[in-house]
Amino acid sequence: MRKLEFKMERPGLLEEGQKITVTEGLLPSNYYYTIDPSLAMSANIPFRFRLKSREGVVTAVVENSRGFYVTAEFDEPEVDYTK
Repeated sequence: MRKLEFKMERPGLLEEGQKITVTEGLLPSNYYYTIDPSLAMSANIPFRFRLKSREGVVTAVVENSRGFYVTAEFDEPEVDYTK
């Protein structure tokens, strides 16, 4: 399972176990993903690590000093960003 982290601006918008859909955005050299309807946004993802699935499940919602972060799992192989 591939895990992807998203930044959420307000608490309570998503909860663990919730099914989500994502929309892909395109930048000049990266993709980014938004949990519909605009609940949270991923970091920029290089072209070679493009997410193929559009549906996933929230596995964690964490609050830290920088805000709220959502981790979601997608049904595809994990990606090694160091290669």
